[in-house]
Amino acid sequence: MALKVELKPHERIIIGACVITNTDQRARLLIDGDNIPILREKDILTPETADTPAKLVYLAVQLMYISPDPQVNHGTYFNLVRDIVTAAPSAWPIIEDINNHILNGGLYQALKEARRLVAYEKQLLDHNEAVRADADAQRHSA
Repeated sequence: MALKVELKPHERIIIGACVITNTDQRARLLIDGDNIPILREKDILTPETADTPAKLVYLAVQLMYISPDPQVNHGTYFNLVRDIVTAAPSAWPIIEDINNHILNGGLYQALKEARRLVAYEKQLLDHNEAVRADADAQRHSA
């Protein structure tokens, strides 16, 4: 069954090892094939935009997903994961899901779980920021 993808003007998509950039009009693609990595622009992270530990994990999984040899990125991925679990042990269930998908060859599913990790990290950072703001407010009012 073919995958239907609609691209906005100038939107990019990765299909296999190719980056495809749309022209100035909407376009519809039907992509037929098995086990071809496909990533829309909104799901692509670059080294410049991977500015948090969880985003770096996402980037490592993304590189595994689009690579013809995913194991090349395993070392980087497992080092990053070790750092996250050390800093935030509560992230372990999500990491475990990502690991299981990677080990079973489900790299697209691993990428979806890595997106969950990024959202969880944002939740933790937002919570820490709120706690700091409360502490600062209490210190200034005292």
